[in-house]
Amino acid sequence: MNVQSGFSFGFLLFSNSTVYLVRERCVAANDGRCSEVEASFLRQGGHPVDAAVSTALCLGVVNPLASGIGGGAFMIVRSSSNSKTEAFDSRETAPLAASENMYADNPKAKLEGALSMGVPGEIAGLYEAWLKYGRLSWRNLFQPAIKFAKDGFIVAPYLGQNIMDESEKILNDPGLRQVYAPKGKLLQVGDICYSVELGHILEEIAQLGPKAFYNGTVGEKFVKDVREAGGILTMGDLRNYRVEVTDTMAADVMGYTIYGMPPPSSGTFGAHYGGCFVVVIVMNILDGYGNPDAAKGSLGLHRLIEAMKHMFAIRMNLGDPHFVNISTFVSDMLSPDLAKKIRDKIFDNTTFPPEYYMYRFIISMVFQVESAKRLWNQPSLHCRYRSKCCVNDNHSKLSFGGRVLSTSTGIVLNNEMGDFSIPTEMTVDGLPPAPNFIRPYRSPLSSMTPLIVTKDNHLAGVLGGSGGMKIMPAVAQVFLSHFFLGMDPLSAVNNPRVYHQLIPNVVLYENFTVFNGNHIEVSDETKLFLQERGHQVETPSRSAITQLVVQSLGNPIKMDQISGKVSNAQIFHGTLTAVRDPRKDGKPAAI
Repeated sequence: MNVQSGFSFGFLLFSNSTVYLVRERCVAANDGRCSEVEASFLRQGGHPVDAAVSTALCLGVVNPLASGIGGGAFMIVRSSSNSKTEAFDSRETAPLAASENMYADNPKAKLEGALSMGVPGEIAGLYEAWLKYGRLSWRNLFQPAIKFAKDGFIVAPYLGQNIMDESEKILNDPGLRQVYAPKGKLLQVGDICYSVELGHILEEIAQLGPKAFYNGTVGEKFVKDVREAGGILTMGDLRNYRVEVTDTMAADVMGYTIYGMPPPSSGTFGAHYGGCFVVVIVMNILDGYGNPDAAKGSLGLHRLIEAMKHMFAIRMNLGDPHFVNISTFVSDMLSPDLAKKIRDKIFDNTTFPPEYYMYRFIISMVFQVESAKRLWNQPSLHCRYRSKCCVNDNHSKLSFGGRVLSTSTGIVLNNEMGDFSIPTEMTVDGLPPAPNFIRPYRSPLSSMTPLIVTKDNHLAGVLGGSGGMKIMPAVAQVFLSHFFLGMDPLSAVNNPRVYHQLIPNVVLYENFTVFNGNHIEVSDETKLFLQERGHQVETPSRSAITQLVVQSLGNPIKMDQISGKVSNAQIFHGTLTAVRDPRKDGKPAAI
């Protein structure tokens, strides 16, 4: 497991391994056990994609409420040797039998139950990325997850809390009850959880590859369970699933270049496109004030909230580019005039009702926004020698997805069909429908926002989050706090956040004690400041979780000092800092 390296490093631990400072390689995941799994494969000489695959599989076992092979994934991979950045889109798709009005008689089925499940893409996406970049055995990458599933793992506080919160749903489903309430007793923090059937299934996929799931006995068992539970998935849906491999979207903002998923992700949208879209737009609006001080304090927070409200209004135009023509819209979003036009509509002394921000859409009598509700999981961020970086992002929605577990496979069903819009209905959040309607094999919009950040073509950071529609505001605030306002990485992640999605017209502010005992809360002074400007403020039931790895850009050294290859290229190798979010019980790891 040990490797020889020409580089020595040290690490510092703060607040129960919240931060790692290293010179060479580090990772950050939503669960410390999975961070250690990542690190172990990097020690063996694996590529960050190897680590990403192993971590996604690990999290699917120990963090089943928000991830797993029954869902989908986004991954972005960047090579500093050729500056190429690729996006692997294995988002869930609608089954062939799905239709625009399939939930008209039973809207609840869009969010819960087997009918809410999209065609899973995670295994296909992980395999596609591994084929291109992987160095280690596909089979070996499964072994830690298999061991956790078959030999058992300790229920961590975050999982334990969600088991209690979802106790009724767990006890009502035979599969969930079998794993998370054996003998009718709900598992608690510190108990040992076993998912033996899932372990057997992972062994088959490890040995036979994706065909075991998409065209083999694993898929047949899974489809049988789904259909018996009321779903419409077929083996044809699995056989026809395809991973999209494309160039990432890139946007320049605040002196940095941000790389993220193209639509239907939310990546660079409020950064410029999709999720990335969303983050860039918000940053460009705030950057236009001309001084970082304009984004500080209570007034800066008010401006951020107003930018987010405009962002969510703009996002209403997004849909799957294979089914909705958004090319003109995307071009408009990249226009340098857009941020100024929006900034001119922001007033420092007041906020407005939703229609003020949706003027463009009301005029055309088109109301377009996607639904938002559940949980995503941001498994891992990886940095290795700075020559390769990747972000892996996979998800299911709500805690335990569709609240159904396939008894013969141990796989939790996703409920990503809930991300589609229905023409005749407002969403569960009171949002009007988006151009994101159900079509066979179409992917719905997503709020997942994995980002790679560079400066002068050198790695500056890797950032992502989990938490449904709260991902984009959370990622935007962490980016703003560190890269624009100069907070250290730990402070940027720990800083209290606010959330606004336009409808309902409410500012959600953080006010809770996290698992390490620290209290996170927006100050009373700030809340009063916002209320005086007409904002309605409330505390959220859940917050987004972020993971951050940054590199201090300094002290350039020759590439051959790291890789052993002859090269005259100068590449920055500063200190890597990996931070875990205290809002969840994850932990970074270093090599």
